[in-house]
Amino acid sequence: MKNICVVVAVFCTLSIVHGQDLRMWYDKPAVKWEEALPLGNGRIGMMPYGGVKDEQIVLNEISMWSGSEQDPNNYDAYKSVGQIQQLLFQGKNDEAEKLVNQNFVCSGKGSGFGNGATVPYGCFQSFGFLNFIHFIEGDFSNYRRSLDLQTAKAETSFEANGIRYLREYFTSQDKNVGVVRLSASKKKSIGFALHFYRDKDVKDYQLQQDEITVTGRLPNGLGGDGLEFVGKIKVVAKGGKQQLYDNQVIIKEADEVLIYFTASTSYYDSSPKTDVSNNLRDADKWSYNKLFAAHLREYQRTFGRVGLTLKDQISKANLPTDQRIKDFFEHPEEDNGMAALYYQFGRYLMISSAAPKYEKALPPNLQGLWAHQIQTPWNGDYHLNINAQMNHWGVEVGNLPEYHKPFIALIKRIAKEGKKTAKAYYNAPGWVVYMMTNIWGYSAPGENASWGASTASGWLCNHLWEHYLFSGDEGYLREVYPLLAGAAQFYQATLVKDPKTGWLVTSPSVSPENGFKLANGKTASVVMGPTIDNQIVRELYGAVITADSILGLKDSFAQTLRTDLKHIPPAVRVSSSGRVMEWLEDYREIEPRHRHVSHLYGLYPAAFISPVTTLDWATAAKKTLEVRGDEGTGWSRAWKILFWARLHDGDHALEILRQLLKPAFLRNDKVGAGTYPNLFCAHPPFQIDGNFGGSAGISEMLLQSQDGYIHLLPALPTAWKEGTVKGLRARGNRLVDITWKDGKVQSYKIKGKKGDKVRVVIEGKEVIYRVKG
Repeated sequence: MKNICVVVAVFCTLSIVHGQDLRMWYDKPAVKWEEALPLGNGRIGMMPYGGVKDEQIVLNEISMWSGSEQDPNNYDAYKSVGQIQQLLFQGKNDEAEKLVNQNFVCSGKGSGFGNGATVPYGCFQSFGFLNFIHFIEGDFSNYRRSLDLQTAKAETSFEANGIRYLREYFTSQDKNVGVVRLSASKKKSIGFALHFYRDKDVKDYQLQQDEITVTGRLPNGLGGDGLEFVGKIKVVAKGGKQQLYDNQVIIKEADEVLIYFTASTSYYDSSPKTDVSNNLRDADKWSYNKLFAAHLREYQRTFGRVGLTLKDQISKANLPTDQRIKDFFEHPEEDNGMAALYYQFGRYLMISSAAPKYEKALPPNLQGLWAHQIQTPWNGDYHLNINAQMNHWGVEVGNLPEYHKPFIALIKRIAKEGKKTAKAYYNAPGWVVYMMTNIWGYSAPGENASWGASTASGWLCNHLWEHYLFSGDEGYLREVYPLLAGAAQFYQATLVKDPKTGWLVTSPSVSPENGFKLANGKTASVVMGPTIDNQIVRELYGAVITADSILGLKDSFAQTLRTDLKHIPPAVRVSSSGRVMEWLEDYREIEPRHRHVSHLYGLYPAAFISPVTTLDWATAAKKTLEVRGDEGTGWSRAWKILFWARLHDGDHALEILRQLLKPAFLRNDKVGAGTYPNLFCAHPPFQIDGNFGGSAGISEMLLQSQDGYIHLLPALPTAWKEGTVKGLRARGNRLVDITWKDGKVQSYKIKGKKGDKVRVVIEGKEVIYRVKG
């Protein structure tokens, strides 16, 4: 680092500052699903609409997948690789792409082009709906519904006929149940008819006393039955009358009612009927207060690790959240608390949509845990050319490292299938997966070259490596070293020499979902050595070499990678326009403002581009972003927040956050990219990656540690003049607290291994901090 003096840091104490209000609230019931409030415990989820007389709650279970295990690999594909590569050598990319589309795609129906509910690929889908008809007459007033992120509980309250009604909802982090409590200010005021509804695949619907039990089978995509699913709804009334009619449980004149929901599937290698029965075995004996207290203890154990306060002159927490989103888009500098709320909402969604404590836990998919359809958009799967990765960008710095583990477990599972894919498409050793996967371990390319031909195994290894960098756990590193080495082994075996430069490059490949114009006027997507691949291969080889050294393995394979690295293209090449080149050739892109900015992988999530160590590259990255533009789909805007944060431009990062929070529902009833009223990110439609990426971007504005030191407030926006953050996590397993005023650090504290000396950068100056413990 240049022009930085070194001094010994004065140990600082961090004053305790109470966090801002983390409650979302609304003054009208939800009409659309994108207005309903998400609750979840990583296994089951609920989304109450908050209706007064007619109430609907969307129900979910994270393993509700149709489809089945399959082998979608084309085992003759490798026979065409040589011909494809020769066409690329000759600059005939369009002809090469035709061959890729003919031979280098999956066998069978693949993902069904994103509509895979009835093919073997399958899709994630909603469990069903819980519907209430409440026996309330007349008009209502003083309506309010809310979601409190500090307690993970939603509420709906209103008055009708002089009676105050309260409905409380949470999904327990302690037990695998969802809970609804209905109460009122006057006894004998609770009455309703309740039933469960699902459009397809229900085989049996039973009413017994106070329970609804639903059993069904999802299609396996081959004309038969796939996963079995079972759900149970139990109604426990205090006082009143109860009866069963048709498919409904009817309650009249009760003082209070508790409704429990639980669900399971055969994905978990156990009987879902047994699971749900065990989950509700003693439900009639549960006290609501004890159940909620146990949930709260478990939830706050994780959520409470990080606190963020961004001081406002005037708080806007008293505004309904949908109005607050609109105001933030128009004047973000007036509501710093909205940024803090959005940051913590990302952490809340992760805790709610993943459950690392369970065996075979699944990571959040494209819709997290929440869906309201049978055929979810893009199958609600795991897109691996950024989306599933973006879901996990905030877990390490946001002090939720265990929530990386379900994704790491998924990587391990698909890597096993990826060995078959490496053989089928290249006759190569090691493992490779392409741009999408599901719970069944799908690893083959997609159905079309422009998006389906990008390898994702190297990008997935970034997560394996980052989890080590943050934890410093050598036992874990030893466990995943074979995965890192296996991915590198595939690349080493399949890279080809570019005849123009002599570099070793991937072939065939694409820069995810983008295309370019050839000299002959035609367009193509398939190339050799797109910049993102060169950056990923460099990062992966470096990780294997470093891991080998840390573990003292003396692996001869790692030594061969040292030699090969000399022949990998540079991480960044700057074009005549001053931008980072996206491909080996300086092609003209078809969409200059394309949503993917894959050639800046080296800026984020990798660390090749830095305004401190590689200023020329950082300048080129900045110009690339300026030409790409600030707008894009929801997740694309989230990525740009991270890019600008890494460039240490907090004001521009805040500008992109403003655009990410642009109201998605437009005046003409159309939907655009931005944020729905319930804070879900709109691609559109809803994709949760934008929420996770936006939250990660806020972390990156406050703390960075990728360059070998801890950088405090590297991209602090001018508007965030005063604030406090506690509990952020830096690489090296260090926890960081910071307090600042007038944009300058006032105090900070770092926790970690006692006695460690840590390099810390504050306002461009480096200090040495000795950790006290």
